[in-house]
Amino acid sequence: MKKLIALFVACTIVLSGCGGGNNNLEESEAAPKNVSNKPKANPRVEQIHSPKKKTPDTTKAETKHPKPKIETLGFLEPIEPKQSVKDVQEAENDLTYIAFFSYQVNKNGTLKPIKDWAALKEIKKTRAMPMMVLTNFSEGNFSPEIAHNIFTDKQASKTLIGSVISTMKQKGYKALNIDFEHIKEKDRELYNGFLETIIPKVQKEGFKVSTALAPKTSDEQKGPWHGAHDYKRHGELADFVVLMTYEWGWSGGPPMAVAPVPQVKKVVDYAVSVIPPEKIIMGAPLYGYDWTLPYKKGNKFAKRVAPLEAHDLALKENATVKYDNDAQAPFFNYTDDRGKEHVVWFENEQSAEAKNKLVKQYKLRGLAYWVLGEPFPENWTLLRDEFKIIKR
Repeated sequence: MKKLIALFVACTIVLSGCGGGNNNLEESEAAPKNVSNKPKANPRVEQIHSPKKKTPDTTKAETKHPKPKIETLGFLEPIEPKQSVKDVQEAENDLTYIAFFSYQVNKNGTLKPIKDWAALKEIKKTRAMPMMVLTNFSEGNFSPEIAHNIFTDKQASKTLIGSVISTMKQKGYKALNIDFEHIKEKDRELYNGFLETIIPKVQKEGFKVSTALAPKTSDEQKGPWHGAHDYKRHGELADFVVLMTYEWGWSGGPPMAVAPVPQVKKVVDYAVSVIPPEKIIMGAPLYGYDWTLPYKKGNKFAKRVAPLEAHDLALKENATVKYDNDAQAPFFNYTDDRGKEHVVWFENEQSAEAKNKLVKQYKLRGLAYWVLGEPFPENWTLLRDEFKIIKR
């Protein structure tokens, strides 16, 4: 989840079943010729077929009606008030929830304040619902020690629950997302116990509660990022869950798509086997990465790029945009002014549509976007064309 998230996960996240994903490539027509900050009047989604599997084009009659009703969630990092307001204004009409990342938990159960007042004031003018995001993030990473203390210290847990409810009431939050990550695997049942305590109390106050889940493909998947997340129990306790289905391609790892569709699909396959699909919101990235080649572990981290920024760069470098039919994501190569080669994996209309199709196929509750403030106008136009967004 983030301007910071790549750094959070860079040190510890272990992803399985992921390869370079670029063995099945076709060139697109070219890099876009006209790029602007405004959505295209009629965004074009190119139909590029894999030589392995031929899929017929979807007709307008098949997609136009009816539009599925879904909930959408956009994560907001309220670092600078003026920018936060701008980020809200650009996406508020397309979102059910705007999730403020994040209220960090102290060891004693108190909360670290964030600069959310300006964005909250802006949201009150709209029909979007502000969501409070609760994390165990501390000093540059998610803290298993803070999580463990909250789970085992009754006074700290009581203080935290009281702090959350009072903050939500005071500031006007309408929903809560609990995003505890990098939890000790042995603390799985302790985390479940904490959720069993906090969720009913927050719900009793009239608030919706969701949890964030690391991308798992089975309950046996272990490790600090996966082991303590009990999909089935979260699905039973929360109003809905958010699958963090991105960061296969991450700034400290080898170049590849951020959210390759086959890997995302495997996570959704598992999720719907233990959680009702109407309680599942699938994550989708609003960003990509620019890697310097050749990639070597320990090299300087890749730069995060917004889709619109990637399009502009492709134009500037006269690069040919290619599409990986397996990952269902675009990429291009270029050489910088110092003679260094680069590869950029990003998102476009076609990759966004591929993820939208998964939501329709599995009849999921909706989509969650990480992170607002990354320009991708075609995504929002496509979203409005394909779905009816549920608002309060």
